[in-house]
Amino acid sequence: MSSGPAVRAGTALSLGSLALVLRNLRTLRVPDEEGTPTREHVAVLLPVRDEAHVVVACLRSLLRSADRCAGPVDVLVLDDGSTDATADLVRSVAATDPRVTLLTGAPLPQGWLGKPWACHQLAEAAPEQASVLVLVDADVTVAATCLPATVGLLRSARLDLVCPYPRQLAVTWSERLVQPLLQWSWMSTLPLRLAERSPRPSLGAANGQLLCVDAAAYRRAGGHAAVRHEVLEDIALLRAVKASGGRGVVADGSSVATCRMYDGWPALRDGYAKSLWSAFGSGPGAAVVAGGLALAYVVPPAAALRGSRTGLLGYLAAVAGRALVARRTRGRTTPDVWLHPLSVLLLDGLLIDSFRRRARGDLRWKGRPVTDPRSAR
Repeated sequence: MSSGPAVRAGTALSLGSLALVLRNLRTLRVPDEEGTPTREHVAVLLPVRDEAHVVVACLRSLLRSADRCAGPVDVLVLDDGSTDATADLVRSVAATDPRVTLLTGAPLPQGWLGKPWACHQLAEAAPEQASVLVLVDADVTVAATCLPATVGLLRSARLDLVCPYPRQLAVTWSERLVQPLLQWSWMSTLPLRLAERSPRPSLGAANGQLLCVDAAAYRRAGGHAAVRHEVLEDIALLRAVKASGGRGVVADGSSVATCRMYDGWPALRDGYAKSLWSAFGSGPGAAVVAGGLALAYVVPPAAALRGSRTGLLGYLAAVAGRALVARRTRGRTTPDVWLHPLSVLLLDGLLIDSFRRRARGDLRWKGRPVTDPRSAR
């Protein structure tokens, strides 16, 4: 069966994506778990809001990792208006370990979104002697080697910011379809070594689940005050660091941290709805991305079902790219990678839903509306 221009174009994109994955696998930064423990003063910043189900496990893992550091480690936790037992659980841990300090968040000021405000307060409360700030989400569990290996990577690679991407735990069908796209997306679209030194906003990927930044570079970039209105504050912070002359990039952190972002379809749908609308700059930009994903990863397999060899080649290239990333980041392979076209279709659907819900003004996260503070100026 002959293949039309769309099938050929989609297959070319898929092959190009596979080539970039192969290149990135050779240059991907990885924390050195056998390196010399850091002697620097590290401040771990943990914002929490209704995290009673995960906060103790997160804190215990951070303290075990802090034991591996040769220098002082302070763990600062900010309770951002929790309505559950989060604060009490943190107090119970702090009562047994003086390295843990619980802060109570101030009311959200006008012009700020919730997480940037919480992170800003934590950074302001960090000891002046701390030369490194490590921001962690409460649904992350770190390995004992995480903190020394992460700070070691920051210094050995001469970076100002690094995000060791945690291994993403996916249990339900929706998680298994969507969550592996997180690591695959930057591995298949971003030339990582170029990205870490380029100030171009488009050449940047970050992950606030585990983010390590040089304290001086953080202040030079304006800290979270510079990204106070950003839904994706992690990517915005990386861009601010780069704009101020710094270097930063994502890394493979699957050996030093794990995270289960969402526990099922409702949480996953709402989580992506709050942020996807802001991920690609504008509505037209999102439409181009959604169309490009469909062209590269849906059109070729659809053509393959009709007997197109070109389409089959494109489909196999996409599956190979997904499989290589999954193996490197300790994710699932069979049968999940073979369902890549369905993953892309679901992601495009989530993107459409995010814009639809934003237009209706009903985006909420953890009990608070998600709005762009700039729209009210």
